[in-house]
Amino acid sequence: MLTVPEVGLQGLYIGSSPEQSPVPSPPGSPRTQESCGIAPLTPSQSPKPEARTPQPAPFSVVVAIDFGTTSSGYAFSFASDPEAIHMMSLCLCRKWEGGDPGVAHQKTPTCLLLTPEGAFHSFGYTARDYYHDLDPEEARDWLYFEKFKMKIHSATDLTLKTQLEAVNGKKMPALEVFAHALRFFKEHALQELREQCPLLPEKDTVRWVLTVPAIWKQPAKQFMREAAYLAGLVSREDAEQLLIALEPEAASVYCRKLRLHQLVDLSSRAPGSGRLGGRRSIDSSFRQAREQLRRSRHSRTFLVESGVGELWAELQAGDRYMVADCGGGTVDLTVHQLEQPHGTLKELYKASGGPYGAVGVDLAFEQLLGRIFGEDFIATFKRQRPAAWVDLTIAFEARKRTAGPHRAGALNISLPFSFIDFYRKQRGHNVETALRRSSLNVVKWSSQGMLRMSCEAMNELFQPTVSGIIEHIEALLGRPEVQDVKLLFLVGGFAESAVLQHAVQTALGARGLRVVVPHDVGLTILKGAVLFGQAPGVVRVRRSPLTYGVGVLNRFVAGRHPPDKLLVRDGRRWCTDVFDRFVAAEQSVALGEEVRRSYCPARPGQRRVLINLYCCAAEDARFITDPGVRKCGALSLDLEPAEGGPDATGASPGRREIRAAMQFGDTEIKVTAVDVSTNRSVRAAIDFLSN
Repeated sequence: MLTVPEVGLQGLYIGSSPEQSPVPSPPGSPRTQESCGIAPLTPSQSPKPEARTPQPAPFSVVVAIDFGTTSSGYAFSFASDPEAIHMMSLCLCRKWEGGDPGVAHQKTPTCLLLTPEGAFHSFGYTARDYYHDLDPEEARDWLYFEKFKMKIHSATDLTLKTQLEAVNGKKMPALEVFAHALRFFKEHALQELREQCPLLPEKDTVRWVLTVPAIWKQPAKQFMREAAYLAGLVSREDAEQLLIALEPEAASVYCRKLRLHQLVDLSSRAPGSGRLGGRRSIDSSFRQAREQLRRSRHSRTFLVESGVGELWAELQAGDRYMVADCGGGTVDLTVHQLEQPHGTLKELYKASGGPYGAVGVDLAFEQLLGRIFGEDFIATFKRQRPAAWVDLTIAFEARKRTAGPHRAGALNISLPFSFIDFYRKQRGHNVETALRRSSLNVVKWSSQGMLRMSCEAMNELFQPTVSGIIEHIEALLGRPEVQDVKLLFLVGGFAESAVLQHAVQTALGARGLRVVVPHDVGLTILKGAVLFGQAPGVVRVRRSPLTYGVGVLNRFVAGRHPPDKLLVRDGRRWCTDVFDRFVAAEQSVALGEEVRRSYCPARPGQRRVLINLYCCAAEDARFITDPGVRKCGALSLDLEPAEGGPDATGASPGRREIRAAMQFGDTEIKVTAVDVSTNRSVRAAIDFLSN
């Protein structure tokens, strides 16, 4: 057997067709020095992907946590009554500041407060209010985190050691921050479940669902899973009890259940107006009966259709629609095609979007303050008066929610006394003088001691973010893969904004696109995540966002392979660094579909196989050294000692084959493996965070 020196990591393909098939690149190849020491047996061609229906784990209840940038919440439903979705206890929620006084907001701000020692203190409104009431000097020592989810999205080198910065500038591990927040929701959800169902068994009771943006890459998804493990939602041994739900997919799942009177068609501004076809809608008496049942139950319980809602009943097999999830941090776009008779969904184009959430409006307001009072002053104020800065952002949030394209009259924004006093001490004159000296006539100083902003100025703060959202939607609609889209569902917390709704309808209504907004738009993703947890197979086909594969050796073919890739070993000519593709970017991958590869330990008694994974946005990359191709993770196989073991000379009794099966059609990339000789499972994992 041909061998090469051992270099730390071990592993290889095995197979039966050495003239045609690749093996992993040996040590010393460009960018693969740390890859594998191998005995380069060559593999057979990868078998045709197989579809395998995953067996769901037993559970009694689904608890979904919608972990948002600006607000978060949980909801649950019992397996025995999956159509009844119970929302988070109202003791954790309040009414929206500046919103409709008759509408309760059933989520809480994504705000975490830790003591000066780093211990958990509170989350949500409690955290925000307690921090608000701290003495300015005392507040400097407390760790207050808000809107920290975006840090995970924007981190280019996310690892388990990534740090987050609190408002006061102090840092702590991001994993601990997220775990504190998830543990808070876990404890409250389990307490509520125990109150509602005292006889609920403790073990294997809950299937947890965490929502993440669809545009998040694999490291960010794995990070959320690791935080859930640390928070105690599930153990690593029960990993299948935790599902990662993509936010626009969850919204899509929920929108399927909506009735016409639960929707607003922006083209007419009238609920339930217009139809897609002449198909008869669901019987109205049935609808009225279910509404009466809903009202008779607890106000936090929502009932959904057992089949599909009226709008969905009018859709035909093959109809296409888009979901634009406009959240606090990101805009997330997905396009689905309806499949019948089963009513499953097929993704037509990989998830797209960007950092165009509601926090963009907040940043624009901060920049406006910097133009008036000086960027250096705003930075100093945030650092030295962190609690007062939080007060100011709360005041702006309340006024931001009242902004609209047709609103008349200025908006008053309260400046904390701490801001006014601190500015006078720092600059030697008052804020009124600063406003007069600025060239911004759209912001005045009112006699009541507040910033007075014209409606035009407020709407202008929305424009960069809103324009980014519309540009992304228009670019996606221009793709040939998504032609003939009939509907656009506008969902997410930012979709409540009248400014955004008007801009989207104005820009896209001329296309003949029907823009629809659910009444409970801020809760759409949360409710859909519960439904997804009950039936995760509803999205049957997804698109791979990237091309994934490994570096291998192929037989060198003169004229086809570059000369600098030639490797001669023991008389054989190899082409090194070949990108062996598992799945291509934009490739449709069915749920449960497997890509299989076989590996063999390079030496007897080897206990672990590690293979580097590479990814890129291009579909046709040839080599792992091509521009845009990067190492993104590692596939690890933990081996038990081989039965029989090596003989007295150290020789292995036979070639040991480990067959790995990777699934790219789920919300996370998954891998399983089996020892072919014993048919026993092998512990397998893909790590995207230790790169």
